[in-house]
Amino acid sequence: MTSPAAPVLVIGECVADIVRSGDTPDRVHPGGSPANVAYGLARLGRPATLLTELGPDANGRLIRRHLESAGVRVWAAEVSRTPSAVVELDGQGRARYTFDIRWTLPPTELAEAPAAIHLGSIGAVTEPGAASVLALVERWRGRARISYDPNVRPALMGDRAEAVRRVERWVELSDLVKASDEDLAWLYPGERPEAVAERWLALGPAVVAVTLGAEGAFARTAGGGHAEAAALPVPVADTVGAGDSFMAAFLHARAADADLAVCLTHAVTAAALTVARPGANPPSAAELAAALGGGAPAASSGGAPPASR
Repeated sequence: MTSPAAPVLVIGECVADIVRSGDTPDRVHPGGSPANVAYGLARLGRPATLLTELGPDANGRLIRRHLESAGVRVWAAEVSRTPSAVVELDGQGRARYTFDIRWTLPPTELAEAPAAIHLGSIGAVTEPGAASVLALVERWRGRARISYDPNVRPALMGDRAEAVRRVERWVELSDLVKASDEDLAWLYPGERPEAVAERWLALGPAVVAVTLGAEGAFARTAGGGHAEAAALPVPVADTVGAGDSFMAAFLHARAADADLAVCLTHAVTAAALTVARPGANPPSAAELAAALGGGAPAASSGGAPPASR
């Protein structure tokens, strides 16, 4: 079991999010799902290293400063330009992404043994870099705890059947998997999230957690355990990075040996704090502790998980 101070290696893309909403000027925020998770872990006090790609441009410098300001150690292969995404927000703050990204991570040997590895999103499915990520994770599986978030981007996933195959390969390799109900709806149209979670558990993970937006989240274990948590009602600035804050808080609590219901409560609370402010801005340890002490969403073990939207 990972100790509370053990570092996490996060692998995947950095993205400059160009946020566009109505008539307001564009805003550039550091983003990219794996980068957000690394930043969220560091904000909660857990040492994190990000293996990624960055360009020698203003966006690359912005993202590096952002990550390092929280204490993330950045290992970045240099590319010609930093990936970007135009993020268009609707009236409810929900985000739609248009990407300008390549992922070409070269084969990598680690200078030190990781205690845990987290990966997902574009870096796990986009070639040629995804092959390097797979080779690295296969080398360390069994020696480091693996977590995965598919964070589905339909415009970049290609053929659905091939995307499902790739995602399920990562599920097989992982100890903990988190997905949103929207991810599952694209991967498995018409199937209930609870049914997909059970099928994924049969592939090998110890835990599968599913977020349900305003309806909260549930998690299930291979041993038959389950927990659910209601969402914390907050005014929504935007939903950018909410799932990544959920992931970071869940990993942080899980690494400290918290039980499933506690992990889920920490995660939904972190996500709520993130949606209440613009951009991928996860809570600090102090902010999360204050929110948990001041009326965190209820979590329970047993009973049926909440229904899908």
